Amino acid sequence: MTRSHSEAYARAGVDITAGYRAVELMKKHIATTQTPGVCSDIGGFGGLFALDLCGIRHPILVSGTDGVGTKLRLAFLMDKHDTVGVDCVAMCVNDIICCGAKPLFFLDYIACGKNLPERIADIVKGICDGCVQAGAALIGGETAEMPGFYPIDEYDLAGYCTGVVDREKIIDNKKTEEGDILIALPSSGVHSNGFSLVRTVFDVENRDLTVPLEALGGKTLGETLLTPTKIYVKAVLSLLEEVSVRGISHITGGGFYENIPRSIPDGFGALIDRASIRVLPIFDLIAKTGNISERDMFNTFNMGVGMCVVVPKDEAEHALSVLRSNGEDAYIIGKIVRSEEKIRIC
Repeated sequence: MTRSHSEAYARAGVDITAGYRAVELMKKHIATTQTPGVCSDIGGFGGLFALDLCGIRHPILVSGTDGVGTKLRLAFLMDKHDTVGVDCVAMCVNDIICCGAKPLFFLDYIACGKNLPERIADIVKGICDGCVQAGAALIGGETAEMPGFYPIDEYDLAGYCTGVVDREKIIDNKKTEEGDILIALPSSGVHSNGFSLVRTVFDVENRDLTVPLEALGGKTLGETLLTPTKIYVKAVLSLLEEVSVRGISHITGGGFYENIPRSIPDGFGALIDRASIRVLPIFDLIAKTGNISERDMFNTFNMGVGMCVVVPKDEAEHALSVLRSNGEDAYIIGKIVRSEEKIRIC
């Protein structure tokens, strides 16, 4: 395989040997994600995975796919590429956990203007870090060198994951009742949504992203914005083992107003206590700098709440205990009420 080389293809901008070099550099990172179900090595035409269905009566496969979006622009500007892979994994696994699925495996797709092996390896390192956090195996992927389509120093990144859940344990909000409690799982920052607005507000193309800011506790804007998306899989799986979870929402693009209603059935609404929400400093800075209304902020960003779970009132304290024992500083932000208005923040 290493003898494969095309001078003509290289003159057109595609270096096949760089791809081989990138694979060699990423292998050590991929090895950290391997789980007992993995049946194939990197480099084949497909990733093989053996399902362990022990204890699962009616297995349902759950799939999710997503990318990192324009947050990648910050990675380009900061020349830091080893964390956006975590974002890519998080956007997929945090979605499928909302219906109770345990992530099994992940695949990535990287499209770039020029295959720089060390950079590709950095990206994959982030992906592997995310997979380890989610308990998923990286079993395959694709790096596409596309000169003339992407600028030499730029790339796009997307991913796909598959998980499994027992049919009887699917979280589908059908058991929701009035008085159920909404629990917030804090976010690590902006996560991977709303960056088209963020980049406009801060004019990131024309400012120094490495200057410490008092408003951010001495952190720089660049490092704050590049903070990777938090992965909630292990904490939520532990919660599902002990509490009758009624609904789960991943707070992504569209913020509170779009995502929380997705976990609530018709005839019910979420009554959110605005004063209880622990808004992170970066969101205050975005709102102030961009002169953005509070309504728009809550309709665009996670505002410090990366995930919201709905549990019965009499199990709320136990749910908080389980989440906190799994590293989540969870807290109550509201309750379920009978209402045709899906969400009210007051």
